[in-house]
Amino acid sequence: MATNILMPALSPTMTEGTLTRWLKQEGDTVKAGDVIAEIETDKATMEVEAVDEGVLGRILVAGGTEGVKVNAPIAVLVEPGEAVPAAGAAPTLATPLAAAPASAAAVASPAVVPAGNGHDAGARVFASPLARRMAKQAGIALSGLTGSGPGGRIVRADIEAARQGGVAAPVVAVASVAPAPPPAAAARPATITAPHTLVPHTTVRKVIARRLAEAKQTVPHFYVAMDIELDALLKLRAELNAHGASDAGAFKLSVNDLLIKAAAVTLRRIPKVNAAWTDEGVALFTDVDIAVAVSIPDGLITPIIRHADRKGLAAISNEMKDLAARAKAGKLKPEEFQGGGFSISNMGMYGVSNFAAIINPPQAGILAVAAGQPRPVVKDGALAIATVMTCTLSVDHRVIDGALGAEWLAGFRRVVEAPLSLLL
Repeated sequence: MATNILMPALSPTMTEGTLTRWLKQEGDTVKAGDVIAEIETDKATMEVEAVDEGVLGRILVAGGTEGVKVNAPIAVLVEPGEAVPAAGAAPTLATPLAAAPASAAAVASPAVVPAGNGHDAGARVFASPLARRMAKQAGIALSGLTGSGPGGRIVRADIEAARQGGVAAPVVAVASVAPAPPPAAAARPATITAPHTLVPHTTVRKVIARRLAEAKQTVPHFYVAMDIELDALLKLRAELNAHGASDAGAFKLSVNDLLIKAAAVTLRRIPKVNAAWTDEGVALFTDVDIAVAVSIPDGLITPIIRHADRKGLAAISNEMKDLAARAKAGKLKPEEFQGGGFSISNMGMYGVSNFAAIINPPQAGILAVAAGQPRPVVKDGALAIATVMTCTLSVDHRVIDGALGAEWLAGFRRVVEAPLSLLL
């Protein structure tokens, strides 16, 4: 029976995307798990895989097409030997594409549901190829699970939760707690009369523009700034790097690696900042997952260091290098940039003296880190020189009051200026 292949939602904020190119052609045999297309989402260009088997009977949306709506039919999959429906015909069933690899980390863990409360008898069960194999090996009936993947698709995390004893503890998904922003007022287009070259917006740039505008219009920003001395942290970094260069597991820490760890430690000590606003209440995140802003050719992306408070400095450094490299190459998996409870944006490498960052909803805080510079300071009543950076904490005032923001930033300063606690 012919089925429509639908444009997938590969991130929580995606409403449309660009079908960059097809990797399968009409008439090609398709197996579950085959990578068949590349789609530019609001975050990156990603490979997508087929969920079902069959023959790619007809391509409805050509490669290079922009603005393809999520869940719009993009191709028709038929059984071997089956006649291909005429262009525009509506096959009776639809099958989504899947991110390759499937995203599971950015959604809430599912629960095993009693018989009769899951998929209807005889209904198609959507599951990733990996989830199907794992379920078969574990003897788990897919019809008894509620999928947590895109479009309700069953993914690896669902099978793992089922194997661990039935009901998984619910996890607050960052994407699920975002308040629905009111429609932005239509802005009057600027009239440009000077000679210019028009560079078309990429999907990523359009989404960045929309989300930043929504954040500033719907989130009441409050700012707290503080000067922080870096000399003790720089000394510790130099000593650790000297040790790391001679060690078998060589590493080289950046200042940003230590600041990520310092922010994570502070969030664990002052957990009310590791939070998000919802209409029902303030969601306090259980894990300390820090999103770190990385500049990419089309704009900005925030890969996430998960459980940053539990990781050592070398582990954070190696993971950050890997994430940043793959972010610039557009190779991040969805679960590596979706979520996070707090963000850091460091522009110190550009010599910026201070700046304030825009909050990344639904997170309630983002730390803007400026350059460390030699400045005159007073110590024990005498004038001295110290390396000082200005950090500005932007918070959602609905979640974090000024006093709490100041308390957190003061705690962060104590950790940075006495950094030996980062080794504990």
